[in-house]
Amino acid sequence: MVDILCPHCEEEIELEDDASGEFACPFCEGEFEWNMPPQMQGMSYRDRPAEPMPFMDAMTSCFQQYVGFSGRASRSEYWFFNLSFFIATMGMFILTFLSVFVAYALASFMSFLTFVLCLGCFLPLLAVSVRRLHDLGKSGWMFLIGLIPIVGGILLFVWFVSDGEPYDNEYGAVPTNTL
Repeated sequence: MVDILCPHCEEEIELEDDASGEFACPFCEGEFEWNMPPQMQGMSYRDRPAEPMPFMDAMTSCFQQYVGFSGRASRSEYWFFNLSFFIATMGMFILTFLSVFVAYALASFMSFLTFVLCLGCFLPLLAVSVRRLHDLGKSGWMFLIGLIPIVGGILLFVWFVSDGEPYDNEYGAVPTNTL
């Protein structure tokens, strides 16, 4: 069964999985047309999670799947992990800058730690990006579109902020936002 909203009264209506054609809303009796997208026919449909994945769960999930390129990642998992990486990297850069005033050896050590952080997070960032593309029904190789100057980055950003597919796709089930 698929739950859709009536375009007139916005009440939730339950339709069969393969329903297509004209329908009347049982609440307001308004008529509307519904065509099941071909990619959804025969697939189980589940609503996207109502709550975002908690910040620490996103971190844990991404590090547990350190090089896990299969499956799907929700928006919250992707963005929370990227936010944590950004905060950690900026913190390390600030500490490196401030350590220059204390001792040069300390600044060199802090630079090395910042490099280790970036190197250690490269694969999890790549893996969660690929899983995020899988959630949109796209191949992980589409990440290479980011190599196209300006346009590629904008396209990836639009994809990463888009809601994923609300049904199981070839990359797995709808993410649940739970560990």
